[in-house]
Amino acid sequence: MRAFLQFVLISCLAVSALAGAQPVPPDAAAAVVAAAREALGGEKKLAAVRTVVATGRTRQVRGDNLVPIEFEIAIELPDKYVRKDEIPAQESGPTQTGFSGETLLQFPAPSPPPARAGGPPPPTPEQTAAAARTRLNTIKQDFARLMLGMFAGTSNAYPVTFIYVGKAEAPQGKADVLDVKGSAGPGAFAGRLFINADTHLPIMISWTAPAPPMRGGPPRGGPPSPAGSPAASAGQAREGASPSPSRGDAPAAAAGQPPSPGSAAASPGQGREGQPPPPESRLYFGEYREASGLQLPFRLRRALGPDTVEETTFDGYKINTKIDPKKFEVRK
Repeated sequence: MRAFLQFVLISCLAVSALAGAQPVPPDAAAAVVAAAREALGGEKKLAAVRTVVATGRTRQVRGDNLVPIEFEIAIELPDKYVRKDEIPAQESGPTQTGFSGETLLQFPAPSPPPARAGGPPPPTPEQTAAAARTRLNTIKQDFARLMLGMFAGTSNAYPVTFIYVGKAEAPQGKADVLDVKGSAGPGAFAGRLFINADTHLPIMISWTAPAPPMRGGPPRGGPPSPAGSPAASAGQAREGASPSPSRGDAPAAAAGQPPSPGSAAASPGQGREGQPPPPESRLYFGEYREASGLQLPFRLRRALGPDTVEETTFDGYKINTKIDPKKFEVRK
């Protein structure tokens, strides 16, 4: 696993745009995706997947502490997803986040802070609705990233397109690099997917979130919520490695490398004077093993800038098992 991670990190430094070296075949992206789906189990088996239930444990960095989280993820394709998280060390009950179609699933539901004299006014209904839309979009994007690691594709409810960028070079081999884009619009999905050129299994997806509005100081990057790691979170870790923050994992752009989708360089206007660009996020996929005739990742690692913020280990997957419809209902 250590050599595998070194492959990922070094290869990120050496991505070169083929446009400047040789013509890119028009079907290059489709060929890479087809090879990846074949390595993950084959088109016929992947197309037959209707439900996925996964369980496991996430270790999340919160300040100087490592927080263990037990999770269950339930997916009913094409447009239902929910993740239940429980922190054994806390007395609070489990939390759930997900979506059913265009309906946000979040329990317990967030409540505005109590009003106090001289404090800000409570959010308006419009602001509350806008916050719910943003949260829904965030969860759907995490879902899409997990799907890319599991199936080298998303569902019809959240379609994406692939554009071939080039190859990442490393002493251990090469990786094909694809830009992944969702439907245009505010908060549109964008990322860069790395696929091992030898095994054809997904290695990593990287992306950069838009900078939040300046509010009295530069934004501070913090670890994503466990629901955001879909299986999210799922990802993370080198064999036997500690989930404590690790540095030196952040890939540096090589000369001539096109900017990653969603990055400040690719999206002028995101950065503001005096405000640093948002750090790049990366979700690594590793330890692919057989499960119900498919090759699925059993370890994930999530990094924000130079720091590891989450590590996830899957205990197992159940494919096409019956899921209680109540899991995808809004809880009161």
